[in-house]
Amino acid sequence: QVQLVESGGGLVQAGGSLRLSCTATESLFGFNTMGWYRQAPGKQRELVATIFRFGSSKYADSVKGRFTISRDYAKNTMSLQMNTLKPEDTAVYYCNGHITDGGSDYWGQGTQVTVSS
Repeated sequence: QVQLVESGGGLVQAGGSLRLSCTATESLFGFNTMGWYRQAPGKQRELVATIFRFGSSKYADSVKGRFTISRDYAKNTMSLQMNTLKPEDTAVYYCNGHITDGGSDYWGQGTQVTVSS
């Protein structure tokens, strides 16, 4: 079974940047869509960014213009570049891979992002 492993979280001051990575144990071509979700304490998990198999992407309004999602098929890695971070971006970030046929979802273990004011 494919596994997703995240890295790159940490503590950063407001206005700073972080880059999250999600590396799969198998080819990313198997996923129809991939995305990043986040969950802050006491809140529901929310979708932050999605990238589709052929490269198009979409973002939550709260991160548009600040975050960029990308994926490198050669490295089996999806990334989230986060710029101009705000304290409200503080959350555990999860990567997700979705396969439409059969409706399967795969999740990473989560990585903590903390933005100090």
